[in-house]
Amino acid sequence: MIDTRPSPLLSRPAPSADRSTGWPGPTTMAVGLAGLFCALYTLLSIRRHARMLSAAYDLGIFEQAVRSYAHGHLPVSELKGAGYQLLGDHFHPVLAVLAPAYRLFPTPLTLLVAQAGLIALACVPLTRWAHRTAGPVAGLVVGLGLGTSWGIVSAVAYDFHEIAFAVPLLAFTVEALGTGRWHRALLWSLPLLLVKEDLGLTVAAVGGYTAWRADGRRTRLLGLATALVGLAGTALQVGVLLPAMNTGGVFDYWHQLPGDGAQSAGTGGLPLPLRPFWPPVKYALLLMVAAPSAFLALRSPLALLGLPTLSWRLVADNEHYWQPSYHYSAVLMPIVLGGLVDALRRHPGLCRQRALRRVLTACATVAAVGTLVYPLRELALPATWRVPDHVRTAHRLLDAIPDGATVAATNRLAPLLVARATVALVCHPPGPGGAEPPEWVVADATDPTVRTPCAAADTATALARYRAAGYRAVADEDGITVLRRP
Repeated sequence: MIDTRPSPLLSRPAPSADRSTGWPGPTTMAVGLAGLFCALYTLLSIRRHARMLSAAYDLGIFEQAVRSYAHGHLPVSELKGAGYQLLGDHFHPVLAVLAPAYRLFPTPLTLLVAQAGLIALACVPLTRWAHRTAGPVAGLVVGLGLGTSWGIVSAVAYDFHEIAFAVPLLAFTVEALGTGRWHRALLWSLPLLLVKEDLGLTVAAVGGYTAWRADGRRTRLLGLATALVGLAGTALQVGVLLPAMNTGGVFDYWHQLPGDGAQSAGTGGLPLPLRPFWPPVKYALLLMVAAPSAFLALRSPLALLGLPTLSWRLVADNEHYWQPSYHYSAVLMPIVLGGLVDALRRHPGLCRQRALRRVLTACATVAAVGTLVYPLRELALPATWRVPDHVRTAHRLLDAIPDGATVAATNRLAPLLVARATVALVCHPPGPGGAEPPEWVVADATDPTVRTPCAAADTATALARYRAAGYRAVADEDGITVLRRP
């Protein structure tokens, strides 16, 4: 005979602490998991930076942006080009929030620690909601599932990005929507307009969801108003603000979207309705997005909030958008895990003892496999805690460059200098119009990023040009070359 009774451990919510079982209450568990993942993310990102696995694209760029804000200027990144205004690249004024901390601690570690704390904060609302909905074990599994999810860990391991602000905002938004706190959900979503230009579409989705699901005419009207604000925000940013700050007077990423006449090898010039379905790697992406919830997020209407992000990624010509890597999927993880909790709430049969045990076992298995495959596993590897000789050599050679100098550097060396120098890429010398040559040139022949942002051939050509201009070799050791302007 099948036992369909709810399990006291799996489905009984607790207000603060479950005294009968010894499990921590929703808030205690949520804060504890957030603290755990904040520590893990911080260790992972700092150790990767210590092993010279950070890059100019993108940690160096964002550090230059925050450094500009910290000194009272609009964000400029010489790594993107001489005098390049970053608000003409992506719309992320939220980065100014980090300026006071960076002014006190002018180091790339400030950005990495801030990112770790922001992303870990997303565990709080979803763990708390799952605990109250389906019991302490569900809260634990959802919190661990979010913290170890491949989309989150990939973002933490890949330098720093502005979406670190979006992840907790979306987590709190999803929890508020799932518990019927409509006004709070709308308020949590609105700051997304300051994070990145495409997230206005997600704000519109939150508003539309509220207008669809909420009770009360006034709340539904607020939802519609929020949807209009989100759409108008993205239109204003993409159509007016970004082109106004861009040196070319355009939105730099139109060429990656259908309709401008450009075609990529990946999409093969497919018409718009067919683009989401080819190439096949897109199916793998969709499966991996839903996997952390054991695919139960698909049984919740909250999953619709992920459609704006998935839509522009699947129709774009940039193949990086289709891959289950980088930072692009981090904003989807709170939606997916929130959809899981909402599915448990909507379908009481899933909270029966055996059904819930199967669901949570599947989610825990996905989390375990992801931990073994994605970079969080690096914390268990001895190599993570050692500094390679090559990195020691790089630091020793770069110490010869004085603070405040202008430097042209390769991708992996640049983040070591941004905090104390004006740094450009070897193929993008600093100075207005590129006219002022850099005082120093540093290049690492062992840098694995040989395609972008500067191709290996371009780097070799640049070094030859600097030598021909009379730059003197100060050091050439272990593949690292240091040139000084005469």
